[in-house]
Amino acid sequence: MANESIIKLFEGNKVRILWNETEEKYYFSVVDIIQVLTDTVNVNSYIKAMKSRDKELAKGWLQIVTPLPFQTLGGKQKINFADLSGIFRIIQSIPSKKAEPIKRWLAELGQMRIDQMIDPELTFQMAVEDYRRQGYSDKWINERMRSIEMRKELTDEWQRSGITEHKDFAMLTNVLTQAWSGMTTGEYKKFKGLTKENLRDNMTNVELALNTLAEVTATEISRQRNPKGMAQSKQTAREGGEVARNARADIESRLGHSVVSPERASDYIVPEGKKTTKGELPFEDNEENDK
Repeated sequence: MANESIIKLFEGNKVRILWNETEEKYYFSVVDIIQVLTDTVNVNSYIKAMKSRDKELAKGWLQIVTPLPFQTLGGKQKINFADLSGIFRIIQSIPSKKAEPIKRWLAELGQMRIDQMIDPELTFQMAVEDYRRQGYSDKWINERMRSIEMRKELTDEWQRSGITEHKDFAMLTNVLTQAWSGMTTGEYKKFKGLTKENLRDNMTNVELALNTLAEVTATEISRQRNPKGMAQSKQTAREGGEVARNARADIESRLGHSVVSPERASDYIVPEGKKTTKGELPFEDNEENDK
């Protein structure tokens, strides 16, 4: 498991964090989180009392908490870590005023998820609002929503061909992405300096268009050939990516430079009140300058 040791400050307290590159997931020091939320002087005693109060937590403790090596000045030491869902479960058992805002947020999140299951359209509406809050333009958001729809059609095709495991969907995505960009999804994210962020949310318009072309083509090839299993699905994913790779080569021969860029879409979000000029947003049309 490839881990990166991180120490961050939370309310003035140090919290040890591990980034797991393979799982693309953060792990948090259980001791540090409990210390921050309780101000207890003896964390181990607090954990023992907490597990005594919450029998279900005690029963599942070994599934929630994982000892992982963390780099310290004195060398690597094994420390109990938990991922975000595990930390949330632990927080539910902490009767502390500091934990109450997080508990309320979890309750709201749960209600929100139930509402989305009843009316899936809410998921898209929420995504649009989230992108707007981050400063993305309506034009970019519309393109992103269409790409999400195209992606869903492709994953439906893969599922129809017998793909059910999350790791297999990730493997097929890597095949398709590498075929057109020359990089796996993980390598592409590193290239852009991303960790947990969604790669497609950080593609420029050209990159997003090429990725969507690869996915749409793979979907249509799959519908025509009706592949069965991983090997045949890999072939359709690879061919879809190759179509986008050829389009990329044509674009780059005309532009004279690579369109696979370390730049992120978020790099071009213009602060509110600032007027844009031609060239500031290479993947947006500036209507005022086009008049």
